[in-house]
Amino acid sequence: MTRPIRFNAFDMNCVAHQSPGLWRHPQDRSWDYTTIDYWVDLARLLERGGFDGLFIADVLGTYDVYAGTDEAAIRQGAQTPVNDPLLLVSAMAHATEHLGFGITTGTGFEHPVPFARRISTLDHLTRGRIGWNVVTGYLPSAARNMGETDQLAHDARYDHADEYLEVLYKLWEGSWEDDAVRRDREAGVFADPAKVHHIGHQGTHYSVPGIHVSEPSPQRSPVIYQAGASPRGMRFAAGNAEAIFVAAPTKEILSSVVGKIRAELVAAGRGAYDARIYTLLTIITDATDEAAQAKAAEYRSYASDEGALVFMSGWMGIDLSAYDLDEPIGNVESNAIQSAVAAFSQADPDGKEWTVRDIAAWGGIGGMGPVLVGSGESIAQQLEEWVAETDVDGFNLAYAVTPGTFADVVEHVVPALERRGSYQREYTPGTLRHKLFERGDRLPDNHRGASYRVGGPNSTIDDSIRSGVSAG
Repeated sequence: MTRPIRFNAFDMNCVAHQSPGLWRHPQDRSWDYTTIDYWVDLARLLERGGFDGLFIADVLGTYDVYAGTDEAAIRQGAQTPVNDPLLLVSAMAHATEHLGFGITTGTGFEHPVPFARRISTLDHLTRGRIGWNVVTGYLPSAARNMGETDQLAHDARYDHADEYLEVLYKLWEGSWEDDAVRRDREAGVFADPAKVHHIGHQGTHYSVPGIHVSEPSPQRSPVIYQAGASPRGMRFAAGNAEAIFVAAPTKEILSSVVGKIRAELVAAGRGAYDARIYTLLTIITDATDEAAQAKAAEYRSYASDEGALVFMSGWMGIDLSAYDLDEPIGNVESNAIQSAVAAFSQADPDGKEWTVRDIAAWGGIGGMGPVLVGSGESIAQQLEEWVAETDVDGFNLAYAVTPGTFADVVEHVVPALERRGSYQREYTPGTLRHKLFERGDRLPDNHRGASYRVGGPNSTIDDSIRSGVSAG
C-alpha cells in the first residue's frame, strides 16, 4: 500500500441514523443516545481502534418528502428525534487523547459570529481535535422551521456558504495575531489591542464589523469537512475542505467521483491529496466468512423498507412513494443531494436500472453506501481493493448496530489490516490537522482560509472603528 487506510466512524445524535429498523435489534444501543455514557464508551472504543475521528451528522428538520409527510420518519425513528451534536464533544474529548471529532452544522440557519465562538471553544477544550462538517442543507422542512418557504436553490446555497466561510476565516484567522495574548502581569495587559483587529466585513448576507471574541485556539480554523459531490459542491470543497465525504454504490462511480475531486483540488491551487477523501461504507464482520454472513442475514431481517425509502426520498429530493416498486428512477431534477440522484440514476453493479424496490433493499443497512460482509481478513482484502481501484483515502463507517458494528471492526478488521501493513493504529501526536497531514496545526498557505490572515491577500481588517484606549 502506498498510504495507510483511514477510518472515520459515522454516527448521529439519534436512534436510526443510516440503518432504519435496526434499533429494534437486541444488541443495538442507539436508543441510549441521550446518555453521555454511550458517547464516552463509543469514543474510547474508536480510539482503541485507531480511528481518525467520530463524524457526527445532523439535521434541523424531519424527512417529510416521502408521501409528503413526516409521519413515516417519526414512526421509524428515522433521524427523528435528534439532539445537538456539539454538546457531546467535551465529555468524549476528556475521555480520550487522540480521537478527532467532526461536527455537522448548517450554514443557512445560524449567524457565523456565535458559531465561530463555539467552535473556538471546542478547539480549546479538545486541544485542537475539532473539525467542522460544512453543510448547506437539503431538507425543505428545516428551511420551513427557520421561517423560509424552502431551501435556497442548490447552487445558491453554496454561494451563501462561500460568504459564511469568508466571515469565519476572517474571525478565526485574521482577527487575533499570534502574539496578541501577552498575559503580562506586571504591565497589567492580558492582550494587546493593537494586535486584535476588527474584521470589517460587509457582504451580501452578513455585516460583521468587530473582532472575534475568542482568543486563537490550537488550530484557529477547525479541520474543514465537507460532503458535497455535485459539480458546485466539488468546487466548494476544493477551496475549503480538508476531509471530504462521498457516497457511491460501486467502485466505478466512486473512482470517477474521487478523480473529479482530485482534479478540482489542483484547479483550486492545492495539491491533489491536500484533502482526505472518505467514502461511506458499512462493514459486517466476524471471526469467519460464514459467521459474518449469518450476522448480516440476521441484521437484514430487522431492516425497514419504509425507513429506507424515507431516507432515500429525503436525500434524493424525490417522493419515492409516488413510484411503483418496480419502476426505474431514471433521470430527475433535484434540489436536494444531487450526487445521490446521480448515483441511483445509473445502472447497478449488474447493469440493471435501479428500481424503487432495489433502492429500499440497498438502503436498509448503511444508507447510500455499500455493505461489505466477511471475516476480518476478507474485509481487509476488499478494502485494499477499493483503495487501489478508486484512489480513496479511507472509509466513513456507518453501523448496522452500535456499538457492535464498530467493535467488530476493531476486533476483526483492524488487526487484519495491521498484519497486511495497511493500517496504522498508533496516532501521530498533536492536533487533528497534524494527525491527518503531519504538516502542523494551522491551515496550509495554499488553503483559502490562510489568505485571510493579517497581512494576507484577502485580509480586510478595519481598525478605524476601534474604540477605547490602547494598552501601553
